Amino acid sequence: MSLPTSEEVRELIKTKVKDPELMMNIVDLGLVYDVQVTPEKTAEITMTLTSPGCPAGPEIITNAQRETHLAFPDLEEVNVHLTWTPFWNPDMMSQEAKDELGYF
Repeated sequence: MSLPTSEEVRELIKTKVKDPELMMNIVDLGLVYDVQVTPEKTAEITMTLTSPGCPAGPEIITNAQRETHLAFPDLEEVNVHLTWTPFWNPDMMSQEAKDELGYF
C-alpha cells in the first residue's frame, strides 16, 4: 500500500476532471489551488469555481472526489474545500488554457 503524492493527485485531476461548460481540465483553468495528501490517508483539495453561481460546480466537485477515489483506493477520504479567496480570474489559467480559449 502506498499513498499518492500531492503532485500525482494534481496530475490525475488534470487528466480526468473537466469543466463541462468549457471542456477544459480544471487544473489548467486555474481552479485547483492546492492538493495535500496526509499521513492519515486523506487527500485535501482546495479549489474554487469560475463564479459563486457556477452551475457546473457540484458536478466538478463530485468528479474530483470520485476520480481521486477511483485512482487511489488507498486514500480513505477525499475532501474538497471550496474557497473564494483569492477570487478566480482568467489570469489564473495556464498559457495553454488561455491560448485554447483565445484569452490574451
